[in-house]
Formats: sequence, structure tokens, C-alpha cells
Amino acid sequence: MLFWVIAAILTLGASLAVLLPLTGGAKGVSASSDHDLEVYRDQLSELDRDVARGLIQPAEAEEARAEIARRILRLDNPGPAAAARQASMATRLVATVAVLVVPLVSWGLYVKLGSPDLPSQPLSERLAKNPADSSVDELVARAEAHLAANPTDGRGWDVLAPVYLRMQRFSDAVTAYRNAIRLDGDSATRQAGLGEAIANAAGGIVSADAQAAFEAALKLDPANPKATFYLAMGMAQEGRLDEAKAAWQKMLAALPQDSPWRGAVEQALTESAKRSVASGEPANGPGAADVDAASSMSPQDREAMINTMVVGLDEKLRQNPRDAEGWMQLVRSYVVLGKTDQARDALNRSIAVFGADSEEAKKFTAFAASLGLTATE
Repeated sequence: MLFWVIAAILTLGASLAVLLPLTGGAKGVSASSDHDLEVYRDQLSELDRDVARGLIQPAEAEEARAEIARRILRLDNPGPAAAARQASMATRLVATVAVLVVPLVSWGLYVKLGSPDLPSQPLSERLAKNPADSSVDELVARAEAHLAANPTDGRGWDVLAPVYLRMQRFSDAVTAYRNAIRLDGDSATRQAGLGEAIANAAGGIVSADAQAAFEAALKLDPANPKATFYLAMGMAQEGRLDEAKAAWQKMLAALPQDSPWRGAVEQALTESAKRSVASGEPANGPGAADVDAASSMSPQDREAMINTMVVGLDEKLRQNPRDAEGWMQLVRSYVVLGKTDQARDALNRSIAVFGADSEEAKKFTAFAASLGLTATE
């Protein structure tokens, strides 16, 4: 009831604010006409007194009376001024009707469609609802409120972390997974989730931190599909395409037919095959034969061999600069060799090839940052 009283008062106030100026105009016109008529009557009385005192000739007095009479008649004559006044009155009438109709129609629609009796729902009440009746955002808000009051609840962090991951709140997911591991200990699922959150937060780049998390997951569960998949992706990003394909093929052979990872692995193998065909020769690292040969070399010869291969990779990228994975391998190789200037130069060249605003450039920058390298000093 209070709502309708307040609404009525506000509506009445708004209507009066519009109607009062409209009524004032008509009163002003009427008052002006009455004043003119009174002036003309005074003029006639004054004229009669002048004739009685002999101050004006009778003929002149008749002419003056005729002129004053014509002016009085014009006040009552519906000429242009009167027509204008009538138009003004018609306009005011339409405006008055509109001012009255709009709130009436609005109230009618609100009574039909609105819910004035619906109680407000502050956050505290929404969070107290049955979880089955709550939205995902409300459930997350409830969990966050609980964890704010109980930050040592490892189970709560463990439950919230994958939800953050599905909501693409990757930084929050990283924090939640780290808290869950710190409070409830290691598990393959938590470490694999942490690695996935770190990789997605870096734009899909499997950085050193993400790789460490995936490797920790495999130590706890050698068959963990998420860790295996992402580690193979990291190999592909480093240019080790043959190793990545071998890891994915091995993973595919071991997966059950109904595994949700089969589609992702098959797609990764298809994309890696397309990349190999597009580039003609994948810009990857040393093969098995190269590793065997290097193992029997002296440290100096081994370093010379690695430098030669890195130089060869650099030359291939100059000829085929659209190889994003090759650029990341080159940057990483220079960093591993301790050649920071060459690594930074390779990073700047890769960004120049794809454009500073491209998605590839963002990945290059994030990948280099994970190695402790920036595009400029």
C-alpha cells in the first residue's frame, strides 16, 4: 500500500508541475482584455467631462467616441488575435489531456504487467536460497563468501577451482588450485588443473610453470590424460613437432573409446599434420639420431652442434617466417644457450612478422615472459 501512496503523490506532483503553467496562460489573456476594456470606459467618461466643461467641440467628441467604440468592438471581435488565442487554448487542452492520460496509461500497464508486491531480494537472501534454485553466479558468490570467512577450507577451494576454470576466470582458478594443493595436499587432478589454468591464463602457452604442474600430475598418475595432452602441446609449441605427434599417438592408443579426450587428441594430430605439410619441413629440434650422436661428443663439439642447429633454425625462419611455433622454439633455444640478445632479437622479429596487435604476438610475448625475456630492455 505504501508503494501506491508514494507513486500517487509523485504522479500528482509531476502532473501539477506541467498543468499549472498551462492554466496560467489563459488567465493572463483574460486579465489583459479586462484591463483594456476598463481603460476605454475611463476614456469615455473623461471625454464626457471635457464636453461638459466646453474643452472639446461636440463634433470632435463624437469622432472620439466612435474611435473608442471601434476599439471596444475589436476586443470582442474574433479576429486573428482571438483565433490565435483559441489555437493556444486548443494546444493547452491537448497538452492537459496528454499529461493526464500518460500517468493513467502507465499505471494501467504497471498494474497489468508489474509486480509491486514482489519483495526485494538482497544478496544475503539470494545466497541463503536452496542451491537447487540458485544460478551458477549465485552459487559461486556463496562459495566465495564462505571462503572469505573460512580461507583455510581446502575442500572449498578444491570445489571452486574447476568452476573458475569453466567460467574462464583463469587467474582465480590458479589461486584456487594453489590454495587447494597447499591446504589439502597434492593430487594428479589438482596439479593438472593448475597447469591448465596457468596455460590458459598465458593465452594457451604451456609455460615452464604449467609444464612443472603437468609433470607433477604425471608423477602421481602416469595415465593422466590432461597432463599428457598439454605436455605434448608444449612440445609442439617449442617446435618439437615429431615428439608431440608421437606423444599424442601413444595417448590416443591408450584412451578408451568413450574418452572425452579422443576428439581433442585427434584434432591436435590433424592440425600438426597440416602444419607439417604447410611448412614443407617442420622447424623442430634434433631428432633421435642427433641426440645419439651428440651424446658421444665432447662438450665443445656438442655445443658447436647445437649452435649450428639453432643457426639453421634461424635461417629457416628467415625463409619461412610465418611459422609461429618455430619462432617460439628459436627464442627458447637462444635463452637456453644464454644468448639473451639473440633471443630478444628473435622475439622482436617474430612480433614484426605477425604484427604487434596479432594473437601470435601476444602468445610470443607471454611465452618469452615465462622464460624471463621481454621484447625490450
